[in-house]
Amino acid sequence: MSEGADTSGQPVVVAFGQTLKTLRVRAGLEREEFGRRLGYSAATVASYEQGRRIPSPRTIERADEVLDAGGLLTVWKEQVERAQYPVFFQGMATLEKEAVELLAYDTHVLNGLLQTEEYTRAVLDMRRPVLDQETVEQRVVARLARQDIFGRWPAPLLGFVLEEAALRHPWGGRAVHRGQLEHLLIIGEKQNVELQVMPTDREQNAGVDGAFTVIARKDGMRFVYTEAQGTSALQTQPEQTTLAAARYGIIRSQALPSRESFDFVERLLRSL
Repeated sequence: MSEGADTSGQPVVVAFGQTLKTLRVRAGLEREEFGRRLGYSAATVASYEQGRRIPSPRTIERADEVLDAGGLLTVWKEQVERAQYPVFFQGMATLEKEAVELLAYDTHVLNGLLQTEEYTRAVLDMRRPVLDQETVEQRVVARLARQDIFGRWPAPLLGFVLEEAALRHPWGGRAVHRGQLEHLLIIGEKQNVELQVMPTDREQNAGVDGAFTVIARKDGMRFVYTEAQGTSALQTQPEQTTLAAARYGIIRSQALPSRESFDFVERLLRSL
């Protein structure tokens, strides 16, 4: 799953930036001083105010405190956070926050929830048409923010089946590749995470139709998310979500068990 370039959320970001600037000026703070209190440069403050960069929820909370805004900025937090993602991914980003179970099958690129910062940046830098650096940085921050799911409590159940090809692609070079594989081994040790590898020599693979993710919410609702070439589909029909969950179960049974998958990743890491 990825979050490519998209400007659909920018009206919200621009409106937030205007509000931020108005409150800063009202407080009598220059950009340099305001940035110093936030821990950012004046240039970064300018990019927030001009809607060229999206602040994190934590930055919005801090700005509200510094400007004594009484919640006038934090009320934007959820909308601005959604604007980090293109429209086609916003629904999925929200579901990840609500998931009690997430089951993902990935074929070409490792799931965004599993990516290191360096791997994410390498993948985004390969996009064509080329993304501008501001967009790349926004997407990196957004993708890493999604990984809060691993520290959430109650802990959701997370399952990942990764095609061998996705593990072998040296996106970003050898050092990035090594760092990514080491990160997978760390994530896979978490009690609520099941990580499996689908070797390329398997004669049977129910995932021939491509990558997908099945998400279950606390209310029992299930969703199936698929994405390709900058578009996505989020299915909610019970028949489709039930079949997708069953298909994931078959894929899982065809992949290497968790312990053997760890051994596979460790062998691959030693070969680099």
